[in-house]
Amino acid sequence: MWRDRARGLKHEVYALYFAVRDPRVPWYAKALAAFVVGYALSPIDLIPDFIPVLGYLDDLVLLPLGVLAVRAMIPASVLLECREKASQFSEKSTSRVAAVIIVAIWLLVAAASSYWLLRWISN
Repeated sequence: MWRDRARGLKHEVYALYFAVRDPRVPWYAKALAAFVVGYALSPIDLIPDFIPVLGYLDDLVLLPLGVLAVRAMIPASVLLECREKASQFSEKSTSRVAAVIIVAIWLLVAAASSYWLLRWISN
């Protein structure tokens, strides 16, 4: 049951991603949808997951509420088309190349930060 809801939420986030790119969606819905999609796909949480109980509060409450709010702002016909695109998108295999690129970017940021920190400490 929980897995089905998580998959459904993931599917809705993909649909919102396509809605952000659709010209028929109002600008304010696009802005909120972009925030919700960015937050859902971001590895950084508002409340870190290691904090007991509160850590998963944002994933269990805030994200679904954001999805519900955006769904109310998007015309039903547009949302249906975006859901169809999302189902086609989610049927494709995950891209390992994209995962490697994201990990490489994080490693470069960590290396640059470490280099800057070491130079700052040595001065």
